[in-house]
Amino acid sequence: MSELELEQLVCEYRTELLGTDCVIPRFGWKIRSEKRNTRQQAYRIQVADAADFSRPIWDTGRTESDYSIQVEYEGPALLSRTRYYYRVQVWDQFGRQSQWSAAEWWETAFLDSREWQASWITPSDDTTGTVSLPVSMLRRTFRLKTAVTSARIYATAAGLYEIYLNGSRVGEEWLTPGWTSYQHRHQYQTYDVTEYLCEGSNALGIQLADGWYTGRLGWDKQSGHYGKQRAVLLELHVRYEDGSEETVCTDASWKAAEGPILFSGIYDGELYDARKEQPGWSEDGFDDLDWQETIVAKLPYSQLVAQENWPVRVTEILTPQQVIHTPSGDTLLDMGQNMVGRVRLNLHLSAGTHLILQHAEVLDREGNFYTGNLRSAKQRVEYIAKGAGVANFASFFSFQGFRYVKIEGLSELNDTQLLQGFTGEVMHSAMEPTGQFQCSDERINQLQRNIVWGQRGNFIDVPTDCPQRDERLGWTGDAQVFIRTAAFNYQVAPFFGKWLRDLEADQRLDGSVPFVIPNILDNNAANANEGQTNTSAAWGDAAVICPWTQYLCYGDERLLGEQYDSMKAWVEYIRRQGDNEYLWNTGFHFGDWLALDAKENSYIGATPLELIATSFYANSVRILRDAAVVLGKSPEVRHYSDMLNRIVEAFRREFVTPAGRLAAPTQTAHVLTLMFGLVEGQDRERTARELNDLVVNNKYHLTTGFVGTPYLCLVLSDHGYHDTAVQLLLQDNYPSWLYSVSQGATTIWEHWDGIKPDGTFWSDDMNSYNHYAYGAIGDWMYRYLAGLDMDETETAYKMIRIYPRFAGGRLTSASARLESPYGAIESSWTEEEGRRTLEVQIPVNTTARITLSGAKLGRLTESGNPLTDVEGIGAMEESVEGVQLTAGSGTYRSLIRWRVQKCSLLVRLASMKRIG
Repeated sequence: MSELELEQLVCEYRTELLGTDCVIPRFGWKIRSEKRNTRQQAYRIQVADAADFSRPIWDTGRTESDYSIQVEYEGPALLSRTRYYYRVQVWDQFGRQSQWSAAEWWETAFLDSREWQASWITPSDDTTGTVSLPVSMLRRTFRLKTAVTSARIYATAAGLYEIYLNGSRVGEEWLTPGWTSYQHRHQYQTYDVTEYLCEGSNALGIQLADGWYTGRLGWDKQSGHYGKQRAVLLELHVRYEDGSEETVCTDASWKAAEGPILFSGIYDGELYDARKEQPGWSEDGFDDLDWQETIVAKLPYSQLVAQENWPVRVTEILTPQQVIHTPSGDTLLDMGQNMVGRVRLNLHLSAGTHLILQHAEVLDREGNFYTGNLRSAKQRVEYIAKGAGVANFASFFSFQGFRYVKIEGLSELNDTQLLQGFTGEVMHSAMEPTGQFQCSDERINQLQRNIVWGQRGNFIDVPTDCPQRDERLGWTGDAQVFIRTAAFNYQVAPFFGKWLRDLEADQRLDGSVPFVIPNILDNNAANANEGQTNTSAAWGDAAVICPWTQYLCYGDERLLGEQYDSMKAWVEYIRRQGDNEYLWNTGFHFGDWLALDAKENSYIGATPLELIATSFYANSVRILRDAAVVLGKSPEVRHYSDMLNRIVEAFRREFVTPAGRLAAPTQTAHVLTLMFGLVEGQDRERTARELNDLVVNNKYHLTTGFVGTPYLCLVLSDHGYHDTAVQLLLQDNYPSWLYSVSQGATTIWEHWDGIKPDGTFWSDDMNSYNHYAYGAIGDWMYRYLAGLDMDETETAYKMIRIYPRFAGGRLTSASARLESPYGAIESSWTEEEGRRTLEVQIPVNTTARITLSGAKLGRLTESGNPLTDVEGIGAMEESVEGVQLTAGSGTYRSLIRWRVQKCSLLVRLASMKRIG
């Protein structure tokens, strides 16, 4: 009999979760079975405070349920600073019982902010003005009476920090504590430091930098958005073998001094003078008599929350591909990839050598170093050598977006020495990779790599718009158009969960949502829009679209419930804006940002702003209505159903002629009208046909911007024009997704023509070469081209939808793989000489509904066997789309082979599929 095994247990999406303040954690697990069509029938969870489970504190017993994700803990109240172990056992419908899984653990931090004993401290003269201060070093010594069994540090900073214990850097996290709406929510981190300690004398050291808290943010060179004073907060809890504990805290007994980092800024880089190093500063025995005092800072504790997001880490090391000597005489390193992170040097340098590294994304058409698009961001790292031994250095509290690095100060080194002396360290929130896509066209594969690299470079604790210029802000519009693609490429539940809590915290009392989260723009007169609130349709809708997408992709009903009031507040804000409460026809809007049909010298496309605003209004009301259904809010279901109907009616009266023609003749107007279900019947058919004509008559080129582009191919495929969508994707001349690929791009560009065919640039004002919004096409590539999707009647891929839309011979294969909450899903097809083959993998405890376009029932086989005889294959029927069938869990290699019925190569769907 086939075995039934458990693997990949998670608590709050993570294995070995160290330091959480979640009082009701949720568990999930994946099941492995070689037997097809396996479903979980029951589970049992045990939780204990000892690894041997000798004293379980919670035991569910056998629980009849197919739930294997988001299962809530229902045991006794948890204790702070305690490690808990859990294990799972399951039964399937065949009567098989698994063994207990291997034990996993999670560990709580402070479950109540009032438990903090430490004081916020700051160097006595640390007050930031308009100029960044040198990075501070803080230290203290302490004694331990005997060997320890466990030790934890809980720490955070108003600024950025890193910790040293007895001379060793603690942890692999960078840019801690991350960026949040600090006045409302301020993360702290937990570190297991048992191995760093010794009996007797020990020393703690902290480096403290400006970071997002006091450093400059935005394009107007303002700093101190959250405060003018840096501070740090730390507690070390030590447990001895006899069970006793000792605590070391930050207080006024700590000493401080300036270190070798003379300057550090998020945008501008760092200046490090190795001659000012103080060897042994974080070790016992160091002489700190000339160090200054610290003082207690008056900062609150109530906003402190344990780490929620994936921490920022170095996730990959790149080596330079070549040294370039430019026509203007500069020496450059080419990393071969537009990356985000830092450069590490490892070289013998003589004392006083002043090395300058500048970072840029592209070269100009003459092949020279180009930094115009950085605006005021310097992206400059300087290192002054002390001359003893090998210089091993990378910036501590800054990150850069770059492919090319200009080197000054090392003229005596040859190209080989330069290539060997530098590496690139890729940094981002260390999300787990979950998705893969590839097809028979290598240009599309490069596009997919560009999308992934764009996500990596911009997911640095918040979803930024770009990682290089003087911006790097959490723009809401960019985040909402990309979130579904993001959830394919990586596990982003903690990432967006944390960011959405900041969105709710920064949402204004009137329900409006700022342009950027965390919000640093409201108090800046230079960013005011003639007295208008800094909010916009499609941007503020992130408050609704993002939590709903999280719910769909991860089954996270708790987050949906947490965000529901925020979602509702946004919808009610919109309702109060228009002259008619069912139209949004007032206020500032970004519109179809950067659309190609914009008027000259305008960033805003030609689609009427009120059409875009009302379309998104309808979409957000629909999602809010659906969220109310999920959360059991029956009165609000009725209320928002009625509101949606009235909005749709108002939209049709305003924007659709009596003959059924859409009043705005733009691609984006047609896309949004169809995507959000604002027309029906013949009007919908006409709108889809006219959209197709707009694309075809433009020689298969798009004109859409940030608002229309994400949905363009989805709408075309859903309304019978999939061939047009494929031709759009495969278009390689401007404007198109592949145009940037043809120009050598390794990330997604902000502008379709960021580099023009003649090699000149779009305006320096706003021309990022790592801007993921147009990478939202990845969603269509996964779900439509490869055919890996979910049936949204059940979330988190419990019910899988496998429906590859073939490419009419333009592609011969496409495949996608997704590590879903239930396990790996795969959809892979090939098409050669009219014969199609589909291979799928379906995880245990899920079911797939599969559509085989162009197939006939009697001609389907798997590995030569009639499909009716194949284990795991359920009901089959023919439809207008092809053959529909169900399949249980299992791997179906050479699953289905069939010859294409010519009449069904293109199928117009009978109804439009709604997506979140």
